[in-house]
Amino acid sequence: MKKLKGVAVGAGYFSQFHFDAWSRLPEVELSAVCDVNADSAQQASEKYSIANTYRDVGEMLDREKPDFIDIITRPDSHLALVGEAAKRGVAVVCQKALAPTFEEAKQIVEVAESASVPLMVHENFRFQPWYREIRRQIENGAIGDQLFSVAFECRMGDGWQPDAYLARQPYFREMPRLLIFETGVHFVDTYRYVGGEIAGVYATLNQRNPDIAGEDSGTVMFEFESGANGLWRGNRYNEPTSSDARFTFGEAIVDGSGGSLRLYGNGRLTLQPLGEPEHGVEYRCERRGFAGDCVYATQRHFVDCMLAGTPMETSGREYLKSLVVVDAIYESSQTKMPVRGLSGEAK
Repeated sequence: MKKLKGVAVGAGYFSQFHFDAWSRLPEVELSAVCDVNADSAQQASEKYSIANTYRDVGEMLDREKPDFIDIITRPDSHLALVGEAAKRGVAVVCQKALAPTFEEAKQIVEVAESASVPLMVHENFRFQPWYREIRRQIENGAIGDQLFSVAFECRMGDGWQPDAYLARQPYFREMPRLLIFETGVHFVDTYRYVGGEIAGVYATLNQRNPDIAGEDSGTVMFEFESGANGLWRGNRYNEPTSSDARFTFGEAIVDGSGGSLRLYGNGRLTLQPLGEPEHGVEYRCERRGFAGDCVYATQRHFVDCMLAGTPMETSGREYLKSLVVVDAIYESSQTKMPVRGLSGEAK
């Protein structure tokens, strides 16, 4: 079996989930890792049996001649890194946030498109197993033929301390946009996956921790093109009761004309048809890797699409639709007014 040859840039906190997933994909050989911190690259190389390490991404691409590069770095580095890959005709899977601004994200997409290289955003939340099953249940008519609403309560409790985020991702403290830009975008994309395209939003955002730069709590209401509504309440400051807040990141309820689906913090999923008691939905859900092994599922999708030459769910162009909604959320919070007419703006 011919393997796809991959390389990675970035060996920070979240890269561990990427490297573990690549090691479990038999169609992939990850041949090199690059990081400006040579010690971090070496540690990743030793732990995940990655043959080569580099400090310069251009040198890595020229020497390794990979089929793809996995970009696991800060958003403000992505444009330059995608440019290096595009110059060499190398496909890209790139972590979110795609860029600090929508215009720069659009530029990244255009750089990849002009070089005719595949670009997939590593948006892994929609690949969490409970959302794949929720969508399957909706499509099979389990809660009726009309979707009414999608609601999620997201409580993480990792941002109330004076030294919040320093241990894991310290740059969070400096981000002028935090909750929606870094966390909420996951749910914007997931709401699009579960409920369809979003036409309007109304939002209120707040900063609770005075020691950080950006917002850390908020409420967002969504208007779907279908006529359904969405509600997302996000809070990185106050704590949940769940023993593992980063498994499902909260709880959800999805209502339709024929009943409801509920997601609990432990991954339990239930169905309650109208007039009937709630009962469990059996589906495959593993406590492995990150959040139901969704990083593996995301990279599995990337590999399958690369090998088959089929479109990627979170291609750069497709992902711009989520970023339009993100910008609209910030606009709504500033103006204290709803923002509508979002469909098609990403083009």
